[in-house]
Amino acid sequence: MKFAEKIRILRTQQGKTQQAVADGIRVSLRTYVSYEQEGRYPRNREIYTRLADYFGVEKNYLMAEDEAFVTQASEQYGSRGKRQAEALVAELTGLFAGGELSENDRDAVMIALQKAYFDCKDDNKKYASRTRQKKEE
Repeated sequence: MKFAEKIRILRTQQGKTQQAVADGIRVSLRTYVSYEQEGRYPRNREIYTRLADYFGVEKNYLMAEDEAFVTQASEQYGSRGKRQAEALVAELTGLFAGGELSENDRDAVMIALQKAYFDCKDDNKKYASRTRQKKEE
């Protein structure tokens, strides 16, 4: 389920208006509407925390798999890792565009590919370290 769907469902289940949620998380109505109706994601991770607190859910529930993946890649590998992760997500999104996999299967594939991505990055990091060690000797 996409981020926009999650917050829309939570809002309607709790009987809140978009304005009430926007006020509650301290963003403009326009910003909140862009999350819920235009499918945009918060630029600031703090917004996820505010939304989670407001709705009484875990922050990780709100973060889409690909968003959490890009954030983790950015934190571990910097801007280059972020760009690579975003490119991978974009390619995978195109792969799934045909809609032949169920949502659970798409999630499983995405998780497996994310794990493979981080495993490869860690392996390359180890290799790069050995190369640097040889140069220093």
